[in-house]
Amino acid sequence: MRTTVGIIGAGPAGLLLARLLHDAGIDSVVLESRDRAYVEQRQRAGILEQGTVDVLRAAGAGERMDREGLPHDGIELRFAGRRHRVDFPALTGGRSVTVYAQTEVCKDLIALQLRDGGPLLFEAEALAVEDTDSPRVRFRHEGAEGVLECDYVVGCDGFWGVARKAIPAELTQVFERTYPFGWLGILADVAPSHDELVYARHDRGFALLSMRSPSVSRLYLQVPAGTEAEEWGDEEIWDELERRFETADGWRLERGPITQKSVTPMRSYVHEPMRHGRLFLAGDAAHIVPPTGAKGLNLAVGDVVTFARALVHREETGSAELLDAYSATCLRRVWQAERFSYDMTTMLHRVPGATPFEDRLQLARLERIAGSRAAETDLAEGYTGFPFG
Repeated sequence: MRTTVGIIGAGPAGLLLARLLHDAGIDSVVLESRDRAYVEQRQRAGILEQGTVDVLRAAGAGERMDREGLPHDGIELRFAGRRHRVDFPALTGGRSVTVYAQTEVCKDLIALQLRDGGPLLFEAEALAVEDTDSPRVRFRHEGAEGVLECDYVVGCDGFWGVARKAIPAELTQVFERTYPFGWLGILADVAPSHDELVYARHDRGFALLSMRSPSVSRLYLQVPAGTEAEEWGDEEIWDELERRFETADGWRLERGPITQKSVTPMRSYVHEPMRHGRLFLAGDAAHIVPPTGAKGLNLAVGDVVTFARALVHREETGSAELLDAYSATCLRRVWQAERFSYDMTTMLHRVPGATPFEDRLQLARLERIAGSRAAETDLAEGYTGFPFG
């Protein structure tokens, strides 16, 4: 097999890249190790920044998102029994976010790719990326090994994929931080108790109220690292959520049947550079952020938009300038997102063994946002997304 761009991984980043290249008249092949059902059911992110929404619409993948997605013009911060709403459009010149699950983004993009895009091979496991100057991807599909020859390879295959491993370790630098807590997340068949996301800082730990649809709630509790989801009973989870969301005005949390439980570890990770020869890394293959800032999927979108623009520029002008700048261009946005996610995480989570001084600093940071338009604007700009490129 031969193609211009070999894409490893059919998550939102790989699928969107294939669509962007198709629209530009550039051929690609997507290799995905899992089957279609797994990809379309893989629960991950659910918050799309304004820039991500705009890109999906422009790529022809916005019709169902616009019909079923939930536009949000703000978030609510809770601390010390208080409630403070951050108004995104008023602070950012009209920008907002949309709640639309990664599963639905993948379904939309898969349908487009199978209808009029290049080859999308499910259950095609990438085994190695060989010779990053004249790239080849060795893979296994339907019981046989094959080789995909490419002009370029984009690794959208996540942290455990093969793409990053093809970059010599002596040429890389890794920046990493792990956190002593995780998120116990639940899906529940109950209408959300608030029409926007609620981020709660409590002395017992962080909590987040989110949603997947008008009838399905997504909620999270801060738990110690290493916690197993089965350690928490359903009523115990609801009781703890109720405590952490408590406000002085008597707001109430609606309960319902819990259909899914899982624990998400928390870490920050950046791999530099994001390019070696004609191999380019995108999304979790190059960087991971804690979910507090809702940046993971959106960062991956920014990466593939940057690559697609650079390759189109190369095709149209003959100049490799933008391709050569890919890593530096992406990393500027990545580090701003890492900074924002770290700030949100350390402001809202209670660190085990925290001193009263550190607790009061957290409250002071929240008070600053509630009392300063400048601080509030910084949060709103970060949450709705940093520009692509």
